[in-house]
Amino acid sequence: MPESLSVKLNVDSLDHALQLFGVNDENIQALEQETGAAIALRGEELTFTGSEQAVRLASSVLDKALEMQRRREVIDRARIRYAVSLAREGQLDRLEEILSDVITITHRGKPITSRTLGQKQYVQLMRSQRMVFAIGPAGTGKTYLAMAMATLALRNKEVERIILTRPAVEAGEKLGFLPGDLAQKVDPYLRPLYDAMYDLMGVESYQKLVERGAVEVAPLAYMRGRTLSDAFVVLDEAQNTTGEQMKMFLTRMGFGSRMVITGDVTQIDLPPGKRSGLVEAVETLRGVPGIGISYLTHRDVVRHELVQAIVKAYEKHERRR
Repeated sequence: MPESLSVKLNVDSLDHALQLFGVNDENIQALEQETGAAIALRGEELTFTGSEQAVRLASSVLDKALEMQRRREVIDRARIRYAVSLAREGQLDRLEEILSDVITITHRGKPITSRTLGQKQYVQLMRSQRMVFAIGPAGTGKTYLAMAMATLALRNKEVERIILTRPAVEAGEKLGFLPGDLAQKVDPYLRPLYDAMYDLMGVESYQKLVERGAVEVAPLAYMRGRTLSDAFVVLDEAQNTTGEQMKMFLTRMGFGSRMVITGDVTQIDLPPGKRSGLVEAVETLRGVPGIGISYLTHRDVVRHELVQAIVKAYEKHERRR
C-alpha cells in the first residue's frame, strides 16, 4: 500500500471551486482537519494528497459536495463535517436523501429540511406516530422541527389548531416579583416559541391565527382540566416537568390530536429530589403502540460547530462520572 496517494477531481469552473472552498477556505480547511488529506486547487482541478484512506475519504466527500452545489444547496463547515462522518460509516449517499426531504416552506419561501440522519428519523416518527418524545441536547432542532410539522399540519387542515406550551419552573417566588398577571410573568419563558413561529409563519399571519384561536402559546399550568382535540400540541422543555405534570399533560390528548414532547435530560432545572417527568414518561411508555421516541445526540447539533464540540465534551464527562 502506498504511503501517499494523489487524486485529481475536476470542478465545473474556477468560480464554483472558490464557492466550494468557502470564506477564507473554511470548508476545505474543515475537510482537511477531518480527513487528514491535503487539498490544493490548481486551475479547475482539485488535488488531494495523503494516505490512501484519507484521500479516498476527502475526494468522495468533496465529490458529493460538488453535486449538492450544482443543485444550489448550501455548503458550509457543518455539512462538510457531517458528510465526513456519514462517509466513514459508508452512508454518504444518504446525505442527499436527508437534505432533499422538505418538511415545509417558511413564509419567506425558505425550505425547512432535516439536516442530519437523526433529524430525518425524528421527522419520520412525527409523520407516523400520534405521540412522539424527542430527547437530545440544545441545538438539535427538536422544538423547531416539531413546530414546522405543526405548521404543516395546520396548513393541510389535518388539525384545527396548534398549541405550544412549556413549564415555567420558576413560577413561584422569583416570578412573583415581576409585574403583571401570570401570563405576563411567564411570557419570557415562552419567548423562544414565539420566535420560532414568527420565523415559520411571519408575524402578521401568526397574530391573525392567534386572534381566531388557531394558535395558542401558553404555560403548562393552563393545560390542566382541558381536553385538547383536533390539535397539534408541542410541549417544550419537558425535562422540567414533574411526574404529575407530565401525566396531566399526556392525558389531555383528545381525538384527532397529535403530541410532540421535547426536552434535554442533561439540563433539568427541577428542585433537588424532584424526578423529571420526561425521564419517567419515557421509561414508562417505551414500547406502547402509537408512541415514538427519538434520541438525538451531538451529531445532530445544527448550531455553531463549537456547540457540537461542547455537547460532545459534556457527554464524555457524564460517561466518565
